[in-house]
Parts: sequence; structure tokens; C-alpha cells
Amino acid sequence: MLRFKYRLWRIADAAFGLLMRGVFALLRLLGPDRGPGIGAALARALGPLTSANRIARENIAAAFPEKTEADRAEILREAWDNLGRVACEYVHMDRIWDFDPANPGAGRITATPETVALYERLREDGKPAIVFSAHLANWELPAIAAARHGIDSAVLYRTPNSPAVAKEILRLRQDSMGTLVAAGMSAPFKLAKALERGQHIGMLVDQRFGRGPRITFMGRPAFANPLLAQLARRFDCPVHGARAIRLPGGRFRLDLTEEIALPRDAEGLIDVEGATQAMNTVIEGWVREHPGQWLWMHRRWR
Repeated sequence: MLRFKYRLWRIADAAFGLLMRGVFALLRLLGPDRGPGIGAALARALGPLTSANRIARENIAAAFPEKTEADRAEILREAWDNLGRVACEYVHMDRIWDFDPANPGAGRITATPETVALYERLREDGKPAIVFSAHLANWELPAIAAARHGIDSAVLYRTPNSPAVAKEILRLRQDSMGTLVAAGMSAPFKLAKALERGQHIGMLVDQRFGRGPRITFMGRPAFANPLLAQLARRFDCPVHGARAIRLPGGRFRLDLTEEIALPRDAEGLIDVEGATQAMNTVIEGWVREHPGQWLWMHRRWR
């Protein structure tokens, strides 16, 4: 009986994978403007009908008690709009990425001269580094930016629950993001080996991690993932923050921070809990700057 159910699940998963491939093909035909635009409209219409909408609304109210109800509703609307665009931008990243270092303000992807210089420094300094990011705007772009700037990198990613969908997503990602490391028991070891080889590693660190230290995020206690802080303590390498900021007209601006000064303990080693807090404090500043571009729909503060 269990074997029969497993076979049925495999058949259903394969069928779902074929459906997703068809959806991706359709989105590809719609182009990098119409496709994400349709996704945004659908998310704005259907998102409020889901249980995730209540979670997001409560999170926004707790984070911004000083804002009016209308202001918080606009943040929520923008957050659904952003999520719908991200979902439909996967298949267009090769078209969206048109960054020209010689003219960094001209295309869909823009950056300040200071950010360009930082990417070049990371590529040329011959040292490993740790880069943290968050679910802001299109959160695939920082990893793509590192690879396109010639930075040898390994990026942690979460595998979708559906093997067929995971295969399709991996197919879209694998040629644009450097080495991909699937989240799991072996991920810390693989990221450590990448640093030993002199690579740069990247990870999204803004979601709840129940086994991590308790920090303060957006004014409330929250559990956070300490992995990057632990690796920073072990390798004592530079730590930077990277993000993309969504701009009007389907454009983005890349942002890369200077090395983050992390707190150290009495022995001079990086303090894991303090470093975890420091990274999340940077992310909090990003969220407060562009609240409608963050993923409010998850239970960050359970």
C-alpha cells in the first residue's frame, strides 16, 4: 500500500513538474515586463484571500505601530505585488540582467560607482568573504551579481518540496549563480570547504531559525540563523551585506555594503550571537527603508 501511494505521489509530482515547465514557457513568451506584471496583478488579487495575508498584516502592524492603517495596507499591497513579480521573474533573469560596468546607470540593472568598485575589490583581493542577504525585491539578484562580476562563489539555497519543481528551478538557476549548495545537514560543511578554497559564500539570513540565538528584529525578539556568524568566527574573513532594490519600470539597483564590523569576545574572536544580531540589524534597516519589498508572509516571530 505504501509503495502504491509512493508511486502515485511520484506520478503526481512528475505531472506537476510538467505543468510548471509549461507555465515557465508561457511566462517566457510573455516577456520580462508583461509576465511579472501579470504575476503582480494575480498576487495582489489572490494574496489577500490566503492565510498568509493575515500573517503579513499582523507582522506589519507589529513592526510599524506608528503608521496609519492605510499606510500599513499599502505596504501589504506592495509586498504581494513584489512577490508576484519575483515568482514570474525566474524565467527572465538572463533578459533582466543587462548590467554594463562601463555605464552602470543605463539598463534594468543599475549600481553606483562605489558598489561597482566593491564588487571588483571582492573579485581581486584574493580572500574569501561572507555575504548575507535577505528576501527583499528580487532576492536572486545578489547571487547573480556576484557570478556576473566574476566572483567565485557558493550560494546556499532552499530546495522546493517537489522534486520535479526543484529540478526546474535548479535548471533556471544553475548557470547564473556560481556553485549552488542545497540547504541540509551537509550545507555548513560544504560552505566551510568553499571558504577554505578561497571562495565567497552567500546566504539569505532573514527567516526564522528556531535553534538559533534570540535576537531583536524590527523591535521584537526573534530567533535567527547563526551559521554565517559561526563561519565568520572560524575563518575571520570579511562579512558584507548585499541586496537589490526594486525601482519603477522593471529596474533594480544593486547595493553592496563595506565590510561589516562585527563584535568580538574577550579572546578577540567574533562573537556569534552579537554578529548574528549585527547582520540582522543591517537587514532591519533595509526593510524599514523599503518595507513593501520584503517578504512579510512568513512567521518570522513565532
